[in-house]
Amino acid sequence: MVAVAGIAIVAWLSLREETQPPVLVPRETAALRDLLAYDEEQAEDLTRAAVLGLSQPLYARSPGGIFASARRTDSFRDMIEDAVSGSEFDADLVEAIVFLESGGRPEVIAGDDPIAAAGLTQILAETAQNFLRMNVDLDASRSLTVRIDGALLRGNLELADRLRAERRQVDHRFAPRRALAGTVRYLTAALQRLGHEELAVVSYHMGIGNLTNVIYAYTGDATDAYVPDLVEEDAVTWAKLFFDTAPDRFSLAHGLLADLGDDSPTYYWRVLAAQEIMRLYREDEDELRALDLLHRAKSSHEEVLHPPSDTERYADATDLRRAWDEVALHPLPDDASLGFAIDRELAELAPQLDRPKTLYRGLRAEALAVLVYIGKRVQEISESTRPLLVTSAVRDDEYQEALRDGNAEAAHGYSLHTTGYAFDIRRRYQSGEQALAFQFLLDDLTARGLIAWIREPGAIHVTVAKEAEVLVPLMLQEDPTPEPATT
Repeated sequence: MVAVAGIAIVAWLSLREETQPPVLVPRETAALRDLLAYDEEQAEDLTRAAVLGLSQPLYARSPGGIFASARRTDSFRDMIEDAVSGSEFDADLVEAIVFLESGGRPEVIAGDDPIAAAGLTQILAETAQNFLRMNVDLDASRSLTVRIDGALLRGNLELADRLRAERRQVDHRFAPRRALAGTVRYLTAALQRLGHEELAVVSYHMGIGNLTNVIYAYTGDATDAYVPDLVEEDAVTWAKLFFDTAPDRFSLAHGLLADLGDDSPTYYWRVLAAQEIMRLYREDEDELRALDLLHRAKSSHEEVLHPPSDTERYADATDLRRAWDEVALHPLPDDASLGFAIDRELAELAPQLDRPKTLYRGLRAEALAVLVYIGKRVQEISESTRPLLVTSAVRDDEYQEALRDGNAEAAHGYSLHTTGYAFDIRRRYQSGEQALAFQFLLDDLTARGLIAWIREPGAIHVTVAKEAEVLVPLMLQEDPTPEPATT
């Protein structure tokens, strides 16, 4: 049967030499950085995309699971509504901060020392003492924390509860009502200093001073200018700041954000993601449960982009040949000037299955457009000369099964490679600059809702969303005189 299948594939390839459809190749464009430049009209769409693209950690890492965290957070709703009364902030937003910061756990500390962020809304000791006028006796709080931990280790829950009550008196961050009041005071002060609600929320993680410096860098104004005026004059929102900066676009502002070395730039989107989770928890638990399963199925949200229940996949070589014939798949260009090259190991198991490697050296148009965009943009940003190496492209279930026999990293069950929407890039870079440029592209395209990605030991696994079809006409055009991909 294998020999017969091999003869059939050879015959198919011979026919394709005469009937090969046009090959997609990169369109000649201006600087690629401008293809996805920020457009005010896209702000709402970009916000929705960022919420989707950055939701996965909330589902994967919420203490006790998404429903347990939502249940705990919901128990503080009345306190939250009291806290926001008379302020410029609504209860849904502050509730989302509670979900994101503590998962509704009023006793949690970021580490084992109360000097760090602590309490329901994770306020730093210094911020509480010097900015929010909260009572924080740090020495007493530390002593009580050690005693609480000891009581818990001994299983003395009654003593632990009594000590926690004492700690709430000496460290108001652990008292939920006072912590919530402190958070609203912070947001109110930040709104006054920054001039926009989105920016106030961003500053809750980033700090008002750091965000002020980013705004100065982005607008190009002197550092003594009144920030709310700059924000109004330049129509600065977080969506604009986030999506309009890159290593080679408003690079000073981008550099300040990158130098923070944390997830401050994505904080606002994750707050909105938490807000959506709480909405679903109250209004549509079935949808929340479905999303929870999809988000936790893999180490990225790739199954949210392509749910297994309604995504076409290729079972065998017959399915793949049909996809090629219907031009659902397009060959990978073997052109290092695009910023990527085909790794010699790509499709290495094809001969074992008596199939040509070219059968597995293709992608759907959306995935190919993203690959070309990444390759060229990495070149553009890092000025690298060595291409990224593509180690995997489309597969069928039979190839995936053969791969599992000798590769512990190969996905069991549903693999996105069998859809044509996924490719892998080897984690081997020409320089630190090339690696950083690639990381920027991964993060940026994730926030735009165009990809999901996973860092594996040897490669970066990228899954491309159907929404990336917007890149196809921008990045690719038909070559009127293609060469058949039958080597």
